[in-house]
Amino acid sequence: MDIRGCVALVTGANRGLGRAFTEALIEAGAAKVYAGARNPAEITDPRLVAIRLDVTDADTISAAAERCGDTMLVINNAGIMLSTPMLAPDAADAMRREMAVNVFGLQAMIAGFAPVLARQGGGGVINILSVVSWFTAPFNATYCASKQAALAVSDAARIQLAEQGTQVTGVYAGFIDTDMAAGIADPKTSPRQIADRAIAGLAAREDHVLADERARQVRHDTRHDPCNFAASLSLGWKQRAR
Repeated sequence: MDIRGCVALVTGANRGLGRAFTEALIEAGAAKVYAGARNPAEITDPRLVAIRLDVTDADTISAAAERCGDTMLVINNAGIMLSTPMLAPDAADAMRREMAVNVFGLQAMIAGFAPVLARQGGGGVINILSVVSWFTAPFNATYCASKQAALAVSDAARIQLAEQGTQVTGVYAGFIDTDMAAGIADPKTSPRQIADRAIAGLAAREDHVLADERARQVRHDTRHDPCNFAASLSLGWKQRAR
């Protein structure tokens, strides 16, 4: 789809990658950008239309779908990462919280806005996934579980929404230079690069966008050398656990 002249909605738009998406959309010529946030007062860019939106709250999703009935593109960016190993004492609670946003929130947004997109001729959906949609990092296992489930939601929605002409694009990246990854020392990709590549991928009708070098490398390794990749995860766990 063509971004120029379209009406888009971004979840989690008050900071980080969400803010980068709003800027990229405006610069690409979007006619209107709804910026969704739990506290819309945090949206200060006058070029944006701030809306209250909590992806874990069905009422705010319904209200947003009614208010933003001209939406042609939904960018599901809102996410939470609690960096929890699977057998940590608080793992179950962490996974429930991550699933609530990353999985059930994603599904609720797609379902809530599917009729809106249908009325606009199909439109598009961009889902921010992760390289851990393809593997499990032991120190971040509950988040990985949520992103693997989110991949299933995204793929299923693509198939189901094809009939109404809605393009569903999944976006994959390693660590992004946002608050979510502030305590991580590994190399990070700029949020704007992820946003630009995601938008370009949607325009090219790509189902899957590998938005940085880490995504390309992980995609290759998990497909072509899965045994060595799994061994590297085990080694990393042992080294960090010492």
